[in-house]
Amino acid sequence: MTTANQGDIVVGVDHSAVSVAALRWAAAEAAESGRQVVALRAWTFEPAYDLGAAVAGTPQTVAERERQQLDEVLGEVRARHPGVAIRAELVEHSAAVALEEASKTAAMLVLGSHGRGRLLKLLVGSVAEHCLREASCPVVVIPARTVPEPEKAPAGEPVGTYYPGPLL
Repeated sequence: MTTANQGDIVVGVDHSAVSVAALRWAAAEAAESGRQVVALRAWTFEPAYDLGAAVAGTPQTVAERERQQLDEVLGEVRARHPGVAIRAELVEHSAAVALEEASKTAAMLVLGSHGRGRLLKLLVGSVAEHCLREASCPVVVIPARTVPEPEKAPAGEPVGTYYPGPLL
């Protein structure tokens, strides 16, 4: 499914601001540790449940849209961390299963605490909760509350900036 190597930091990237913050954190951690980052975006084509998929019409159109959105996010993070190798991976599968599979060969898995799902778990979100239980590597969860709303962020200050620290 994913081609993460043993030393890679795998990050789940969806459409949420906290997943972008998780990617920024992972890039900063990779800059310190010399690791590579794999930005993993999982997608499915389920027109009955996803209005975007229904409007898109075909699985190929959905995949192209997901790839474009992932590339936009990666462009911004790569500009902040030019020395860090960040690779994009697009996987047609549920996010929980794709991330669990990627964790089998990753050094660590980095996630935002809440994604775009409708039924969020009380503290972390359903995908993060699944990964905390099932991942084969350490899991870092970036809390949603640490990502300020854009209108509340001070002017000129980047939203969701993280600095790597020791993993306890």
